[in-house]
Amino acid sequence: MVGFARMGWLSTTDNNKSSKISDEANKMGILAFETAKIMSRLLCLYKSLSDSEISKLKTEMKSRGVAYLNSKDEGFLLSLACAERLEDLDKAAAAVARLGHKCNDFGLNRFDLVYTDLKLGIIDFGKLEYGSKEIEKRVDKMEKLINATSGLYAALENLTELEISERKMKQWKERKASGQLQKVNLDMFNQRLEQQRKQVRQFREISLWSQTFDKSVGHMARIVCIIYARICLVFGPYIPVLPFLSLRNMRSSQQKEILKVQPENCLIEPIREQIISRSGPIPTTSKPTLVRFYSRKSIFFLCEDEGFGSEKLAKNNRVFHAAGPSTVGGSGLALRYANVITLVEKYSNPSEAVDVNSRENLYQMLPGNLKRTVRAKLSRNLKCMDEDESLAEGWRDALKHIMEWLAPMAHNTINWQLARNLEKTKFDIKPSVLLLQTLHYSDKEKTEAAIADILVGLSCICKCENRQWSES
Repeated sequence: MVGFARMGWLSTTDNNKSSKISDEANKMGILAFETAKIMSRLLCLYKSLSDSEISKLKTEMKSRGVAYLNSKDEGFLLSLACAERLEDLDKAAAAVARLGHKCNDFGLNRFDLVYTDLKLGIIDFGKLEYGSKEIEKRVDKMEKLINATSGLYAALENLTELEISERKMKQWKERKASGQLQKVNLDMFNQRLEQQRKQVRQFREISLWSQTFDKSVGHMARIVCIIYARICLVFGPYIPVLPFLSLRNMRSSQQKEILKVQPENCLIEPIREQIISRSGPIPTTSKPTLVRFYSRKSIFFLCEDEGFGSEKLAKNNRVFHAAGPSTVGGSGLALRYANVITLVEKYSNPSEAVDVNSRENLYQMLPGNLKRTVRAKLSRNLKCMDEDESLAEGWRDALKHIMEWLAPMAHNTINWQLARNLEKTKFDIKPSVLLLQTLHYSDKEKTEAAIADILVGLSCICKCENRQWSES
C-alpha cells in the first residue's frame, strides 16, 4: 500500500519547494488541452454531487416519465445514478493516472495504486472536506485554468488561420506587383497577426500550458479523492458494496435520520471511523476524522476480479450496456426514438408545415413492429373521426398530456449522447444528464405504445387542421 502520509498533494497547503529548473522541465505544454478536458470532467462530477443537484435528481426520479417508463423504485434509480457517477470517476481517475506517470511525486506517479488503495485502505483527509472553503478555492482555481486553456485553444485556432492566410498573401504578393493599397492591407494584417501571437503568449502564461505536471495532477488527484468520498456519503445507503457512515459515537437522533434513508436489504460493511462532510443529506460532526474505505469493487456491474489497473474499466461502459433487451437502450433504439419524439413535438406546432417528405422521413424512422402498430391504430381512429370530428380535440389534449412527460426524456437522451460525443472537444463543467433520466432504461413496450399514441394523435390533429399528414 502506498504511504499516504508522504503525499504532499493531499495536504491542505501547496508544496512549492521544487526547483525552478525542475519546474521548467516538468511543464505540461501541449498536454494542457487533454488535462483541461480531464479537469473539466472532474469538476462536472464534483458539481453534480452538490446538495442542490442531488435534490434535483431525486425530484426528477419522481417525474412521470422516469417513474412510468423506467422505475418507481428510488433505491434502484439511485443505484443506477451511483454506478454511472462511479464509472465516470473511474475513467477520469484512469486519465489522471496516465498523466501522473510524468510527475516527480511518487504518489502522483503511481496514482493508479493510490486510487485502488483509496477503495481498499486508509487515507487521512484532514481538512479536505466536500464543500469546504479550501476545496472551493481549489475548484475556483481549476475553473480559471480550464477557462484560460479554453481561451488558448481558441487563440491557437485563430492564429493557425491567420498564418495560413499569411502564407497565401505572400504567394499572392510574389505573383503580383504590390501597390500602395496592397501595402496598407499587408501592414494591417501583420499588425493583427502580431496581436494574435501576443494573445497566445498571454494565454500560455496563465493556462495549464505553463503549469507543472505535479501541480496540475495534484489538483485533480485531490478532487478524485473528494468525489469518491462524497459518492460514498450520498449513495452509501443504496449500494451494498460502498462504505457507509458508522453509527458509532452518533447521537440517537442522527442515527434515526440515517436509518430513514437506508434500504432494509442494504448490507453495509463496517467502517472504523466515519466519513465527514459539511454538506449533504447526512448529518455531520464538527471534527474531520480518518476515513476508511472497504469497497471491493467500483460498481455493481463490475466483476470482483476487475481492478482499476485494467484498461477494461475505462472502455467497457458497463453502465450503458447494462440495459436489458426489454429496454429501449438495450434494443439500440434510444436515440432513434428520441429523434422521433422531438420531431412529433416540432410538427405538433400548428404553424409548422408538414409536407409529404417530412411525413415519409418520420415514418421510415420507425422499426417494422411500430409501423404496423401505428398503421392499425391510425386506420381505426381516422374512421371514427369521419363520424365524430370532436375526437380531434380529445387527441389534441391527449397529445399535449403525453408530450409533457415524454418530450423531456427524449431531450435528455439527445443531450446525453451529445455530451458524450463532444466531451473530446469541449471544456464543459456543467453537471451532465444521467442515463436514468433518458430513454435508455425505459421499458420498450411502454415507450412504443406512447410513441404510437402521439403519432396517431398528430395525424388526427393534422387531418382536422387540413394539413397534409393524413393523406397516406
